[in-house]
Amino acid sequence: MTLPVIPSFYLYGEPHRAVAPGFIHVEELDDRSRPSEWTIRPHAHADLVQLFLIDTGGGVMQVEDRTLHFAAPAVLTMPVAVVHGFAWTSDSTGTVLTIAKSFLEELAARHPELSPVLAHPRALAVDADTAHIVRNAAASLRRELGWSAPGYPAAVEAALLSLLVTGLRLLPPDRDEIVAEPGPQAALVARFRAQVEHRFRLREGIAVHASALGTSETSLRAACARIAGLSPAAILDQRAILEAKRALLYSNLAVGQVGYAVGIADPAYFTRFFTRHAGISPRGFRRMQVQRS
Repeated sequence: MTLPVIPSFYLYGEPHRAVAPGFIHVEELDDRSRPSEWTIRPHAHADLVQLFLIDTGGGVMQVEDRTLHFAAPAVLTMPVAVVHGFAWTSDSTGTVLTIAKSFLEELAARHPELSPVLAHPRALAVDADTAHIVRNAAASLRRELGWSAPGYPAAVEAALLSLLVTGLRLLPPDRDEIVAEPGPQAALVARFRAQVEHRFRLREGIAVHASALGTSETSLRAACARIAGLSPAAILDQRAILEAKRALLYSNLAVGQVGYAVGIADPAYFTRFFTRHAGISPRGFRRMQVQRS
């Protein structure tokens, strides 16, 4: 059973292609939103992260199975590979910043405290002073990307770091996050997550995953607990639930077919599995999302 394919774009509406390591792109919000009648349909970006700097207007951001309302001025953050869409108000203006995931990871390796900024989708309200700082940094970035003056790479990085620091200071102080610090355990968890992305439908045991990664089950469990705050099994289940939610949202597959597509052949077991993790049955989840839309 093949799940429905969520569109994966380079930039919105453009076919996916390889992303250059240092890729940064800046454009006006209405460059793509106005031709789309202010509605950006659900999609994802495989190797890109995004910051939306909203000057006027507002709207609704759909993120997987959540709906976030926002009004200007605001900063919206979008991590890699997250399914998202927008319904903008027609008076919305702002800037869309798209960054290669690899470039962001390079910055985060040097400045680990910045890694939470684009770790989760968020709609962050900003005050007038912060909005001014964000606009200036975005303008500086756009200016530097438009020419190749002396010191261009440093100027681009400085403007980007200014935006990321501002984003960091906007995050709620009580957020429950673990910052992935550089080191062998963080690298192991990153490799495990990449492996899970390709193999979660197989529902393999943790020992199988550890062997494929060339490590012990004990080491994998310790790394996941320290870096992700989760067990390897929880990471596997999290990924399966995310895919199941996407199928329930964006397809007409029967519940049993959704379970089969994420590696659970028994429909009754899949219903129990989904309900335990999502707090609602698959049918109830689908019904709730339809009522919201």
